[in-house]
Amino acid sequence: MSLATKFKSLHQEVADSLREQIFSGALVPGDFLDENQLCEVLSISRTPLREALKVLTAEGLLRHEPRRGCFVNQVTEQDLDGIFPVLALLEGRCAFEATNRATAADLSVLEAMHQQLEAFAMAGQLNEYYELNFQIHEVFIALAGNRWLTQIIVDLRKVLKLSRQQQLRVPGRLNHSLQEHQAIFKAMKNRDALTAEQTMRGHIESQREALKQLQSSVFNPAIQLLERKGVTK
Repeated sequence: MSLATKFKSLHQEVADSLREQIFSGALVPGDFLDENQLCEVLSISRTPLREALKVLTAEGLLRHEPRRGCFVNQVTEQDLDGIFPVLALLEGRCAFEATNRATAADLSVLEAMHQQLEAFAMAGQLNEYYELNFQIHEVFIALAGNRWLTQIIVDLRKVLKLSRQQQLRVPGRLNHSLQEHQAIFKAMKNRDALTAEQTMRGHIESQREALKQLQSSVFNPAIQLLERKGVTK
């Protein structure tokens, strides 16, 4: 392995490690990344660390403040208002292209995935639903076969993870999400690319509206009381 390759591998490993700490919650929005401490803990020099920090800053996970250093980025409501319409356009396009490219075998796989998605929804298994929902979106993106769409969507999703908000916890959202997915898949099976695109866009936009409701409930004592009593569930 060449020196250049080894260096690239090291800074990417450091970026992967820090990214995982951010996504797991070990590093939370607003946290300061102490370079001296990180170099000591990771047993690395400043050069690969700083390259790793540049990678995460470019991804939107960190923000760099001159003369202060790097901090874990904080996603604001304004950020979410800006990200979701863009994500809706991009994932809508993926649904359009996936509909035109999907084979009978692809649709068979998606059929089974949607059946399982419905089972998770009916059982109220949120974590399992989240995971399978994510996998289904990954299939749509892969079927679209557009690396530029993929790259931008992946980067935006990383930033959205910083918000740590789960829109499916909004009362009624789980069933609505399932219905939206079923409508997207129905359009795909009918080879109706335009409807698939429009429905996917609506699906993503609905997620933002659900997050707004979730945010409102956080600051509404009356809603919190009803939720604790199970009235809104």
